[in-house]
Amino acid sequence: MRLHPAISDADRKVLPFRGGTLSTRIVSEVREALFAKALRPGDFLGTEKDLAERFDVSRIVARDALRTLEAQGIVDIKVGSGGGARIANGNARLFAEALAVQLDLAGVSVAEIMEAQRAIECLAAELAALNSTTEDHARLRRLIAEAQDKIGQDNVHDVGGYTRSGREFHLAVAEASHNRVLVVQLISLQHVSWPAQNPTLTPEVARHILEVHGELASLIEMRDAAGARRLMHEHVKMIGARRIAEHREKPTAGKICC
Repeated sequence: MRLHPAISDADRKVLPFRGGTLSTRIVSEVREALFAKALRPGDFLGTEKDLAERFDVSRIVARDALRTLEAQGIVDIKVGSGGGARIANGNARLFAEALAVQLDLAGVSVAEIMEAQRAIECLAAELAALNSTTEDHARLRRLIAEAQDKIGQDNVHDVGGYTRSGREFHLAVAEASHNRVLVVQLISLQHVSWPAQNPTLTPEVARHILEVHGELASLIEMRDAAGARRLMHEHVKMIGARRIAEHREKPTAGKICC
């Protein structure tokens, strides 16, 4: 049996979920071993046969557990000769998408989303001023320039492109913080709240947003953490007020934008 030692100890205590299935027991123990740092990315967990023998279950149950672990992004499975399950490398974006789905299904309100977004983005802006690199600065400036190219004298001639640039700028600020937890949370909120485009966007509003983004980029470049946090707070607070107001006016219109 090639089962990983972290879950091969017959004396290891298992804490199954009440009313859980046999496959749930396997999933639960693998997760416990992962959180206890007994399992690491790349570790060979075992084959379907190994798990079936260790937990005294059928191979069908073991296969169901492995499928659940794979769906949760915990293991990668190789089939065929020399195959089996290995602990996967972390994929934060996979978690972000899963969280976004649950937030959407839970029906979180616009106000809840914007409160959380303000908290996340304010801290991200502060940390970006402290931790960002010259490459981060260049990326922020590039995104601002790309958005500027989409604004005409009398209209925004590429609303979808401008909206994407705005989303990417906010994400770039979070990534410049070099805090992956903040990045994952912002990605989740963007999945839920950020639209493909804003049909009501005017050139005046678009130019004002770019002015704010430009000032944010400057504060980050100057390492002014307090200033970056303060400006981001005002910026996201304004966005939140507009979104909440528009949502109240059009409760069935779907997702809205700043």
